[in-house]
Amino acid sequence: MYTCDILSQNHDFATKFTQFSAQFAKFQYHEGGVALLIQKLILPIDDSKKGPLMFVVRSAILFSLSFSAIILLAWNGLAAEPVDIGTRRELFVDDLLIGQLNGTELKMHSPQLLRNRPLRPSGHYATVLQDGDLLRFYYRGDKVPGVHWRNGWGKYHENEVTLYAESNDQGLHWNKPNLGLFDIPEMPQGNVVMALSNDTFLTTHNFTPFIDTNPQTAKAQRYKALGGGRYPEANWGGWKSPDERAQLRDQYGPGGLKAFASADGIKWELMQREPVLNEDLGSFDSQNGAFWSEAEQQYVVYFRWFDQGRRAIRRSTSKNFLDWTKPVDMQANEPKEHLYTSGTQPYFRAPHIYIALPTRFQARKGAITDIAFMATRPGSDRYHRHFKEAFIRPGLGERGWGNRANYITYNVVQTSPTEMSMFMYGGGQYVLRLDGFISIHASYETGEFTTKPLQFAGNQLELNYSTSGAGRMRVELQDESGTPLPGFSLEDCDEIYGDHIARIVTWKEQSDLSKLIGKTVRLRFVMNESDLYSIRFPTSKK
Repeated sequence: MYTCDILSQNHDFATKFTQFSAQFAKFQYHEGGVALLIQKLILPIDDSKKGPLMFVVRSAILFSLSFSAIILLAWNGLAAEPVDIGTRRELFVDDLLIGQLNGTELKMHSPQLLRNRPLRPSGHYATVLQDGDLLRFYYRGDKVPGVHWRNGWGKYHENEVTLYAESNDQGLHWNKPNLGLFDIPEMPQGNVVMALSNDTFLTTHNFTPFIDTNPQTAKAQRYKALGGGRYPEANWGGWKSPDERAQLRDQYGPGGLKAFASADGIKWELMQREPVLNEDLGSFDSQNGAFWSEAEQQYVVYFRWFDQGRRAIRRSTSKNFLDWTKPVDMQANEPKEHLYTSGTQPYFRAPHIYIALPTRFQARKGAITDIAFMATRPGSDRYHRHFKEAFIRPGLGERGWGNRANYITYNVVQTSPTEMSMFMYGGGQYVLRLDGFISIHASYETGEFTTKPLQFAGNQLELNYSTSGAGRMRVELQDESGTPLPGFSLEDCDEIYGDHIARIVTWKEQSDLSKLIGKTVRLRFVMNESDLYSIRFPTSKK
């Protein structure tokens, strides 16, 4: 009570202390953040007006905070091995490069919904593949519309097929070709790419293909896919008869994920009859996204499982797409949060970064869904979430607020020289600038951003950025200690403004960084009314 009385009677200190408490969490993981807050919020208090007791309280807090700052800075010093980014593009979707934020902040940019677009095929657990100039679209369909699992779990899944469409104008118009593969009276269009058989039961619920970029893969298996699910437990209340589960298993075999391969993305063959991931390893009943990881030199899959009643995410890997490792539980969920899908995929402009667009599921609110944004790195067991709120909201109108109404089609694809698209279940198309998920943002007042120590292999610095008409940006190259390198100071940097996906930085009209290749440097950005989306060090073709 006495401490509270002191704070209440010394409004200036109480205000400063409250500000510090609110901002500590934001800055504590960035180098210099604690010291910066001490300088800004605590030191300016006038001791002479507070009395001797207040001086003691203030001194104790300063000692505690300074000790914390020393520990954090020492930890950063020990952990500050330079990050070697080579010529790779780096985004700010995690903390890999973020050193100090002083008057700048991270900002998430939600994509914009395109309106008045031609109708697009729509179905649950859809996948879009960028195959040269062609977009391939795989999605779930029903032979008889409106069949619900409550009327029979087996009949519900027996009713499902996988449909196919394609676009050669970056997703503006879609064609549903008659593939001539299956004679299904309910599907006269003929665009069925996978139908029910003893080997494909449950697979057509969530068939998810990808283009295999493994350089060792055979041409006959250039396209691969996983699909499947698991049977509910025998005591599940939804079975229509006591022996329904046993009958389905006798006819179709056990649940789990099955592997498929194709030479053309149209005609698919089962790689083996047995599931490659058994049904006791996950739920598998939403979208299971697999891909070849160039960074890990192996196949990776992310799938759903239930963690103490929560819909959560697991990961497994394979060298041959048939033998998979014991799944690893991914650290992703906030408390009581359900992630219905993971949407984890290599970002196509920086495949060493895995982005994720999971569907958040509000189980107690009529199954309302929205889309979050996360990122993870190859081999990691956790996702990084700078922002916990929705990346894409349900939006205006009733459509987005229905039961399970929001699922992003698996894979983000480039649909213009400057934009990428995300297709929503229901037909919506969302666009965002390339690399534009999260930026280092400076508002009207000038701020700074300094990277952690890094090394690079290219001879130029390329930025993806945007400023307002009044906004400006400069970049300084420093040594490990923060000393500007001769010829690359702020004063040497030519002013940067405008809106560019790939702008080369110059210092006194020179861009050559050859003499710094392999050396440890920091980048210091001074900016106002600006957003920095990504950086990389390419090699000049000259």
